[in-house]
Amino acid sequence: MKHIGNLQASEGAKSKKKRIGRGPGSGHGGTATRGHKGQQSRSGAHVKRFFEGGQMPLNRRIPKFGFNNMNRIEYQIVNVSTLQTLFDEKRLVDNTVDFDILLTLGVISKRSLPLKILGNGDISASLNIIADSCSESAKQKIESAGGKVTLNG
Repeated sequence: MKHIGNLQASEGAKSKKKRIGRGPGSGHGGTATRGHKGQQSRSGAHVKRFFEGGQMPLNRRIPKFGFNNMNRIEYQIVNVSTLQTLFDEKRLVDNTVDFDILLTLGVISKRSLPLKILGNGDISASLNIIADSCSESAKQKIESAGGKVTLNG
């Protein structure tokens, strides 16, 4: 009967630690399973990641191209067609649409990225939209439908 005081591992669950470099009788004596000579056989051996033995490493052999603009602002995009769909499904409590409302509805996901409204699709609902950025086509469509766009900052 097993109690908390006499618990032990199941048979075969634990194996004995291999004792390396303990003489010829162990079967792992002599070179201690490290092979003969070479970088890995030495004590304190450590090879840097991506080191290829002095050969020109892959990250330096492959040509580099392109440009990453460090000032680029990445936006979360919502189209006016999505706003119209939300209005048609009566998921908007009132006619105001802002970052927090879209976040709770699951239209956008990240808190850290700003919101941009784009003009893909059509809109007939009169909505008051508060966003960080808005394309000209989206602004025209929203205002022609009787809505209003307010930009943060």
